[in-house]
Amino acid sequence: MKLPSLLPPLPRLPGPRMSSALLGATALELAVLVGHLVAYPFGLTPERRPPHPRPTRPANSGAHGQDGGEAAPHPATALPLAADDAPPVVLLHGFIDNRSAFVVLRRALTRHGHRHLESLNYSPLTRDIRAAAELLGLHVEEICARTGRSRVDIVGHSLGGLIARYYVQRLGGDRRVRTLVTLGTPHGGTAVAPGAGIHPIVRQMRGGSSVIEELRTPAPGCRTRFVSFWSELDQVMVPVETACVDHPDLDAVNVRVTGIGHLALPVHPTVAAAIREALDAPEAGEDTATATGSATGSSTGATSAA
Repeated sequence: MKLPSLLPPLPRLPGPRMSSALLGATALELAVLVGHLVAYPFGLTPERRPPHPRPTRPANSGAHGQDGGEAAPHPATALPLAADDAPPVVLLHGFIDNRSAFVVLRRALTRHGHRHLESLNYSPLTRDIRAAAELLGLHVEEICARTGRSRVDIVGHSLGGLIARYYVQRLGGDRRVRTLVTLGTPHGGTAVAPGAGIHPIVRQMRGGSSVIEELRTPAPGCRTRFVSFWSELDQVMVPVETACVDHPDLDAVNVRVTGIGHLALPVHPTVAAAIREALDAPEAGEDTATATGSATGSSTGATSAA
């Protein structure tokens, strides 16, 4: 004889349910992380730049010191480039990372004709986005002087995109940056990893921080075009839409990526193809085509890449 239960029936609690897409994205994130840990030591040192030919100078020009050392970069020593050559592309990594994050993307861009690529490292001890943006500005000026180009394109992953945006929007970098591509960048501030808030630069990436609020202020006449890639499975961006550029004064297209997470954004071939399209798009005034869609005027657009 079966005795009746003396306890009321317990409600069925929803168990953790992970979709196949999230499972696949998580597996890919782990694979990318392992690969990146292997490559990380090779990106700790600054990138070696190939020497550029210098124009002939008179013997008494004084361009070299007594010890034969090179003079500082100067626009007069710039390398002549064809008028239709694309601007140099500057790759800027994310938090506690280095230039090794862009090994795959760099190879993809080089394979498709982007000959001048520079990966910049900023110190993991960097404590302020504003200071990092000022340093980025110095690097950009040096690159422009050395290459003879007046503008560059920038691709920034995560924090790197936020540093580049601050430079463009708050430090006058829009005169130097033609296109800024951001990958999983917390444009609106992210609420992830509360324990990591001990680091001041992480606090600056939070919603409501002084840096995020500065980026909400008006930016009339900003000349840089923005292409922001955001993933619906990005576990670092909370909420995921915070990786979208939402500003009435900025010419921006937000590209939704499906099926991948935060770490995979710089290495996924579909994203790389869309980045190439964004960088190859003509200057404003000729054609407003962007990564996988189009934007008109200064309105914020949205499209999808995967």
